[in-house]
Amino acid sequence: MSFDRHLADIAREFPDWTIWRSDAGRWWATRHHPLSPAQREAGCAMTIDADDPDGLREQLRDQGERFDGVIS
Repeated sequence: MSFDRHLADIAREFPDWTIWRSDAGRWWATRHHPLSPAQREAGCAMTIDADDPDGLREQLRDQGERFDGVIS
């Protein structure tokens, strides 16, 4: 599968994030909205990166669990 297809699939799966691949070949995601102090304390990150699309999906799922676990 082409990296453009991976980008589109991940972006569709995680609409609250902007997904891209760097010139160096790393996969990145940045949230669309700022985090609260409680979310940051829970380990939520504004930007994450991975070696490949599967690694990025794994981190995005982890971030989703952290985000959902924070009581606003």
